[in-house]
Formats: sequence, structure tokens, C-alpha cells
Amino acid sequence: MAQTLRRRKKSSRTYKWLPFWLIAPTIVVLLIVQVYPALYTVWLSAHEREPQGWVAVGFDNFRRIFGTSLFRESVGHTVVFLIGYVVITLILGYVVAQILSRKLLLSGFYLTLLFIPWILADILAGIVFRLLVIPDYGVLSGILGDPNLFPPRGLSILTASRPSPWIGEFPFPPSPAMIYLILAAAWRGLPFITLLLLAALQTIPSEVTESARIDGADGWKITRHITVPLILPTMVVALFSLMLGGMNGVGMVFSLTGGGPGTTTHVLSYHLYTLGWTRLRFGQAAALALMIAVVNWLLIAGTMRLTRVDERTA
Repeated sequence: MAQTLRRRKKSSRTYKWLPFWLIAPTIVVLLIVQVYPALYTVWLSAHEREPQGWVAVGFDNFRRIFGTSLFRESVGHTVVFLIGYVVITLILGYVVAQILSRKLLLSGFYLTLLFIPWILADILAGIVFRLLVIPDYGVLSGILGDPNLFPPRGLSILTASRPSPWIGEFPFPPSPAMIYLILAAAWRGLPFITLLLLAALQTIPSEVTESARIDGADGWKITRHITVPLILPTMVVALFSLMLGGMNGVGMVFSLTGGGPGTTTHVLSYHLYTLGWTRLRFGQAAALALMIAVVNWLLIAGTMRLTRVDERTA
């Protein structure tokens, strides 16, 4: 009898700990690839590499970053890039999704063509767009270099300077290179956003829109009062994806403009890259990475509050 009770207790303990042992490998992987790098970044942000080794500098790395004019300029460029990239990609994605939702002839073929940009790496897409506008032999160089279209001497996107700012030192209007970078990034991100919105549009019952048309609602009212509210959760997901991708992506900037001409496309993600891998200031790069992480969280929290997804979808 005593042996039977011991066996039951042992079996009960084994059953109790079984879920933990099943997820233990996943926990170990997360600790290695996420928790440890995050903690190491925090430690690295308070240290700097000197000839004698790692030296604790406290918050000096943050003060050094904030004290540079290039950082402040990068913040302005990042704001301009994010606004242009998010607005253009979201609007174009919605328009293309609406067109494809009408079940056009060869719509499957159009979807296949649409996803070509998505399978390209950021760096490769940047190289392709750079080759289009390189002076003398770029595909678009003949059009851009025409002084009749772009007086007085044509337009060189990769070397044109930024116009005089309208508001203080804020970099607006952007340089031709920044506009071109925004368009290239929108082209790269359009397929995924279109797919998200197309899937959401296909879940809207056709009877709802037909009833609205019978009641006299035009296309704008249907879009405003029916379509957008019903696909709002998906639009928020698309917005998150665009904001986080635009905030953290560096491949397109690296291969297309290299932060130039001058510093007119020097965004925060590229500033992080140059600090860590060009100037080898790893402590300052870690500090900047923490600041970008905080900005990412603020963007997510702000978007959730503005859209109030939890109230609209409850």
C-alpha cells in the first residue's frame, strides 16, 4: 500500500512538472537569443571600449549622443521618412487591395507580380533603385537630367542638396534623395500591406455594402462608415508593421543613399550603424539602440491609444 502511494505521488509530481519540461527548450532559446542580448546591450550602454579595456562611463554615452548635431538631424530625418513611408504605403496598399478585391481577370497573376518586391532583400532593392538614377548610365538619368523637365540643369537625385527648411532646422521639405528613398521603401513594403488589407476586405460580407448602396450611400460613405471600421484592427497591424520596419530598417538606406548626399538621408537606424560599425563606438551604439527601442514602444502605445482598438473591437 505504501509503495502504491509513493508511486502515485511520484507520478503526480512528474505530471505537475511535465508542461515546464516541454517548454524548457523554448525558454532556453529565448534566453539565448533575446534576453541575454537585451541585458548585454543595457550593460554595454554604460561602458565604452578604451585601450585599457572596457571602462564604465555611466550615462556619458547618452549625453554624448544627445550633444551631437548629427543625432538631432537624424531625428528630423527619421520623422520625415516615417510619415512619408507610412502614409504612402498604407494608402497605396488600401487602393491596390480594393482593386484586387473586385476579382479582376488574371488577379492571381497580378498578385504574383505584386509580391516580387517582397522577395527581394532590402539591400538588393536599394541597389536596384540606385542603378536607376545613377548619372550618365541610369535608366532614368536621361529623364532626370533633362533641363526642360527639371530646370535649370536637370536633377541628380543622389547629389542634389536639400531645399532650405521651412520651420527652423527641421528637414522639411526633404531632399530629392529622401523622397526617392521613401518611394523605394514604399515599393518594397507595399506587397505585405496589400495582402493584409486584401484579406481583411474579403471578410466583409457583400450584403452589407450592397445594402448601403441601396440606401443611397456613395463610395466615400461606404469606405468611411463601413469598410474602414470593419478592417480597422488589420489596418492597425499594418500600421505597426510599417512604423517598426521604417524605424529599424537600415538596408535600404545603406545601399541606396548611404545616408547622403551629405547627411540628408541620415536616419536614426543608419546613425546606429555608423556608430557601431564605422566608428566602432559600441557603447554609444548600444545607448542609441536602447533609445530606439523606447521609441518603438512609444510608437506602439501611442498608436494603440489613438486608434482605441480595444474599444472598437470589444
